[in-house]
Amino acid sequence: MVAFDEPDEQAQATREAMEEAGLPMSAVWIRYFSFTGTAGEYEIDAYLNGSMELPAHERDLVAHAVNELIKELPPRRMAPYSKNGTKPSQGRNPAQEDKAL
Repeated sequence: MVAFDEPDEQAQATREAMEEAGLPMSAVWIRYFSFTGTAGEYEIDAYLNGSMELPAHERDLVAHAVNELIKELPPRRMAPYSKNGTKPSQGRNPAQEDKAL
């Protein structure tokens, strides 16, 4: 788990996690509010965009809401391996994998 002392760094990292996961602000705010968050949706949006600071407890509730929503997302599709039954080893040159067979 990564922790930030600076509110602006925490806000930026939280916003980036939301964007990467495709989470809308409304979903984050509803989840945050369900965790007893006291800020309104506009205040959360302002915090995430660097226009307003929130107390540490409220920032952590926003982060918790984002993390919970991310955990609920379906897993991402993984790239398939070839049918030769071996997986590349760390540190080996992938071009040499087929030659080792």
